[in-house]
Amino acid sequence: MVHDAVAVSAPGKVLLAGGYLVLDRAYTGLVFGLDARIHVVVEDIQTRNGVTLNEIVVNSPQFLGAVWEYGYRLTERDGGIKVTPLRVDADLNLNRNVFVETALSYALTYIATVSSPVISPASVTILADNDYYSTPADVANSSATPPRFHNFGVPISKAHKTGLGSSAALVTAFTGALLTYYFPKRILDLSTDSGLRKLHNLAQAAHCAAQGKVGSGFDVASAVYGSCLYRRFSPSILSHHVEPGKAKFASQLRDIVEETGETGSWDTEIRKDAVKVPKGLRLVMCDVSCGSQTPGMVKQVLAWRKEEPEEADPIWTELQQANESLATELKALAESAETALGYDRVRQCFTRIRQGIRSMSEKSGVPIEPPSQSELIDACEAVPGVIGGVVPGAGGYDAISLLIQDKDETVNQLRKLLADWEFKGEVDGEEGGGRVSMLGVREEMVGVRAEDPKAYGDYLP
Repeated sequence: MVHDAVAVSAPGKVLLAGGYLVLDRAYTGLVFGLDARIHVVVEDIQTRNGVTLNEIVVNSPQFLGAVWEYGYRLTERDGGIKVTPLRVDADLNLNRNVFVETALSYALTYIATVSSPVISPASVTILADNDYYSTPADVANSSATPPRFHNFGVPISKAHKTGLGSSAALVTAFTGALLTYYFPKRILDLSTDSGLRKLHNLAQAAHCAAQGKVGSGFDVASAVYGSCLYRRFSPSILSHHVEPGKAKFASQLRDIVEETGETGSWDTEIRKDAVKVPKGLRLVMCDVSCGSQTPGMVKQVLAWRKEEPEEADPIWTELQQANESLATELKALAESAETALGYDRVRQCFTRIRQGIRSMSEKSGVPIEPPSQSELIDACEAVPGVIGGVVPGAGGYDAISLLIQDKDETVNQLRKLLADWEFKGEVDGEEGGGRVSMLGVREEMVGVRAEDPKAYGDYLP
């Protein structure tokens, strides 16, 4: 069966407030979508001669060797669709991508369970907006207009991420594109609340499995819905289902996605009405070209909290209050008819949040806001028009986030500051970093959306 080509994109994210707290259902996270997106195009292909398994080819042309070929088959005992990585060349080792592989297995299983188990071969192309990765110096310093999707010329494993949530945006756009490609709109339509809810549940399940069943899911929620105030789902919703290919995986997954059976309704809270950006303000991100190992940092902080609750709990409480105050103040400014209210209260919220983060960092021994990041944020906050800044999410050496006045002079002064900034990070006991650059991203209120597949013609293989 031949399907029309489809394209779906999903935004990146910045957890402006709620790092570490968002892992606990007692607390919330203030997460903003970003207008840097992951794009996924799905097209029909013919099965190659000599291949007995049906085949889905996934290609990420911005990186070296980023081609994955998969066979797939329906398993017995309600085990769903089993995905088998294939070698592009018999002499090459398998090049695994756990997020693509897991998302493909989960999506195809759900599709086969709801609709026909006969799934036609397909070609999938993944394209990332340039700000997901640190741009090489020769490209950044060039006067030429960069292409829409830069060819980074390195394997994905060698590319420096900027911390915008590429894996969650990838899984969400990838899953949304496959659902749109194989399902008629009467079964699932991403422009409806029901379609978004099912995509959210399926993408959360796949992303959680690919990560080893850790994380709060705020990044997937933002990829689906855009900017929101987020309270995580109970971990038990996703902790008990079996792996793909095992008995009853397919029916368990369908219950999770459609909120039926023993799973029941998801208890996550996603409040879009609680998040607004006042007119005249915007978010910017500044990349320090280092990156952090987030899972290791999270484990260390949570271990400290478990061992020292009397020390940690007051910090959690104070940070939650500061985070809620920031969301409240931003919304009040956005809805106020008075344009001269000023930003003092918002600045105070940022100060409280940074104090809490530094206290958590010091007592846990985890570099959530390392000294080099503190120095950079302090310098940025001294620029006229900068309201406040944080190391978002889990912190460390990912890109910092700043709330600034949306004025050319503010942006230009920031760029001038960063152009002469020599960043030195304390990475694995050694200095790292160097160039600091402002990414071309800003807040994005809209989540996943359908795109015109014809718009990507020059970048498709």
